[in-house]
Amino acid sequence: MSRHLDILYRGPLASCNYACPYCPFAKRRDSRETLRRDARQLARFVDWVGGQARRSLGILFTPWGEALIRPAYRRAMAELSRMPQVRRVAAQTNLSWPTGWLDACEPSRIAFWCTFHPGETSLDRFLARCAALDERGVSYSVGVVGKREHLPSITALRAALRPEIYLWINAYRDEGPNHYAEDDLALLQAIDPLFGINRAGIRSRGRACATGESVISVDGDGEVRRCHSVKTRIGNLYDPDFDAVLAPRPCPLAQCRCHIGYAHMPHLGFRDLFGDGLLERALPIRPAGPRAASKP
Repeated sequence: MSRHLDILYRGPLASCNYACPYCPFAKRRDSRETLRRDARQLARFVDWVGGQARRSLGILFTPWGEALIRPAYRRAMAELSRMPQVRRVAAQTNLSWPTGWLDACEPSRIAFWCTFHPGETSLDRFLARCAALDERGVSYSVGVVGKREHLPSITALRAALRPEIYLWINAYRDEGPNHYAEDDLALLQAIDPLFGINRAGIRSRGRACATGESVISVDGDGEVRRCHSVKTRIGNLYDPDFDAVLAPRPCPLAQCRCHIGYAHMPHLGFRDLFGDGLLERALPIRPAGPRAASKP
C-alpha cells in the first residue's frame, strides 16, 4: 500500500445556517447552481477515494459554511466511512443537523470537529447533539471562538462536557491584542492548555511541515495546494501522475495562525499528542502543555 495521505477538502459551498457576527460567511446563501456544482464535485472526489485501494487516507471536510445540513455531504461521509482504505473521515461542523444518518456510518472511522456558537444555539441543544455522538462511540472535539462575552458559556460548556472531551478555544483577534484581561487569559489557558499557541501563532517560515507531502488541501476542481493558507498550486488530484508532486516543503509563510496548518509541523509534536484524533482535533487525553506549549 502507498503511504498515508491526509486530505483537507474544501469545495465551493460557502453557505451557513448560522449568523455568527465574527464570521464573513454567516447566513450566506449559495445559488442552486453552486450547490449542484458542489455536489457533483463532491461525488467525483468520493469516486476518486473509492479507487485508491492501495493508499491509506484521512479526510477532513473544512467548508467555508456548514456542509452537513446538505444531504450530499452526509451521504459522502457515510460512504467514505465504509471504505477500508479510509482511516478517518471528519468534518468541521456546528452540529445543527439531525443525527439519524450517523447510523449508516462506520462509527470507528467518522469524527467531528464541533464548534459551539453561543447566540446561535442553546447549550442544551448543542449538548444533546454531543450525546448522540457519545451514544454511537464517535470521536469528536468541541470548541468555541474565545470572545470575552463567551467566557460564561465556555465555562458552562467545559463543566457540562465529559471530562475526556477536549475543549479547544480559538483566540479572538478582531479587536486587537488587548482583547483579553489577565484573568481572562488565565481562565482560557486553564480550560485549553494549547490556547496560547493559537493566540500567538507560530513563527513558521523555513520550518518543516508535512503539508505538501503527506497532507494536502484540495478544492472542488481537484486543485491541490499544500494547505489552505498557501495559495500556490502544486498539482491536481485527478492527474495520473499526481503522486509526483508530493514532496517535503518548508513553510513559506512568516507565521501560521491556523491549527489546521501548524498541527502538521513536526517540531510542535501535535501528531504525537493528538494521535488518531489529529484530523478532528480530538485528544486521547487532555494536554498538560508539553512540546506543543513551548515557545512558538
